[in-house]
Amino acid sequence: MPSEVLLPGRGKDQLAFWVKWGASVIQIIGYTATGFGWTPWNLYLFLVGVLGWFVVGVLWNDRAIMLIHLVALAAMIAGMSSE
Repeated sequence: MPSEVLLPGRGKDQLAFWVKWGASVIQIIGYTATGFGWTPWNLYLFLVGVLGWFVVGVLWNDRAIMLIHLVALAAMIAGMSSE
């Protein structure tokens, strides 16, 4: 049924669905903030988005998603602390 494709199930799948879409929207807003030069707000938005996608990786038990977002988080924190 088409609605099953669009809507997640219950529990962990539903949580992952909402977190991934929320994190994606926040990262898009972060890109917009970067384009308009809204610093440091862009970095804060990216931090939330990266953390959200890391959570999705944990929920899906997807090590590749966890790794890339953990590295991105570490790089962002290192860059922010060096300023």
